[in-house]
Amino acid sequence: MRLLLLTHYYAPEFGAPQRRWSALVRRFLAAGHRVTVAAPVPHYPAGRPTPAQRRTHRVGAVETGRHGETILRTAYLPHRADIATRTADHLIAAGDALRRLRRRFSRPGTRPDVIIATAPAIPTLLVGRTLSLLWDVPLVVEMRDAWPDLVTHVGPAGALSAEAAQAVRRGVLRRALTWGAALLKGEVHEQVTGWQSGARAVVTTTGRFAQVLRDRGVKTVRVVRNGTDLRQVPRQHDHLPADHPELRCLYLGNMGRSQGLDTVVRAAAALRREGVDIRVRLVGHGVEAPALAALAHELEAPVEVFPRIPHREVSRQYAWADTVIVSLRDWAPFAWTVPSKLYEMLATGRHITALLDGEAADVVREAGAGDVLPPEDVEALTDLWRGLAADRSRAAVRASGRDWVAEHADDDVLARRYLEILHGVLET
Repeated sequence: MRLLLLTHYYAPEFGAPQRRWSALVRRFLAAGHRVTVAAPVPHYPAGRPTPAQRRTHRVGAVETGRHGETILRTAYLPHRADIATRTADHLIAAGDALRRLRRRFSRPGTRPDVIIATAPAIPTLLVGRTLSLLWDVPLVVEMRDAWPDLVTHVGPAGALSAEAAQAVRRGVLRRALTWGAALLKGEVHEQVTGWQSGARAVVTTTGRFAQVLRDRGVKTVRVVRNGTDLRQVPRQHDHLPADHPELRCLYLGNMGRSQGLDTVVRAAAALRREGVDIRVRLVGHGVEAPALAALAHELEAPVEVFPRIPHREVSRQYAWADTVIVSLRDWAPFAWTVPSKLYEMLATGRHITALLDGEAADVVREAGAGDVLPPEDVEALTDLWRGLAADRSRAAVRASGRDWVAEHADDDVLARRYLEILHGVLET
């Protein structure tokens, strides 16, 4: 098959969408298919390329990717972390992709057999829909997370300044924002559902979100989880009894509004006041990182906040830890979401402290991989870590998580599943 992938996030950037599609593309090519990727010049997560990326990648360039795929680099807009400038970046990249792809595939015999358009970056779906209609080529829409539900659930306040957000809390803007959010939510959902319904298939990463889309009238919905490569994730081992006296708790990943990591800081502070020997590391990037560091300092919590690290150093962090943390806020769309990092955590065998609800919580329980707590529950987290500190055997490495990944979320399994969907699209 000749496959065209439309995505806003791609290697050499590193993140969940980039890792997912690098793994899939590698296996698609190994199976004999040809892949063209349309993606902006790398500029994630800072919102602008690094000097090295700027020298290596040019707007309009046609590159050969790491696995042999063809990459068409499109324009981007330097942006900040707020929703408004990120959305503008998505629009610029999508418009440029549409223009360049129409030119590149102007002759019918060169066009792809299947177009895959992946969100987040909702405008990418519109590009996929437009090209599908223009070329009469089947479209597969991938909703990698519960988009746009999460953005519209958070509402416009997510894009406000601190002063404006304070005004909302005082009630000055609450009514206007509620009305605006309701209108935005209805319009975005209606439009995106229309694009999904026009696709030959819609792929989601969780079963619960697949059912949400079916309930909205989207007919052909398939599930291909996020996953991990077991060959690249070392199995961890238990620490020796005299290795370290403290309970070591590790969080790796994004530190944004969605994670609710202030719960972790407050629980660690409470245990320190009780005299429990505990250390917590938060490693990653995100808009909340400075606030979390400030809160840890204010509460005198035994919490260290570190910047993002190269992926080659991740296994050393897992080796340091006794338990690894996965956390999401108590927001309705997160019941349909499974954090992509969870699969890597399962593969390590480390005990998981899971502040989760919904499908992600079901995965941890089914895998027998740790303890599931209600999201944002400081008291429950304090109780769990107090118990783990007193009885370290409760945090022992277990094989069940890795076994679950091998059956349900290994990259080889997922790529085969995706190719079955693509072949099915061509046969209908």
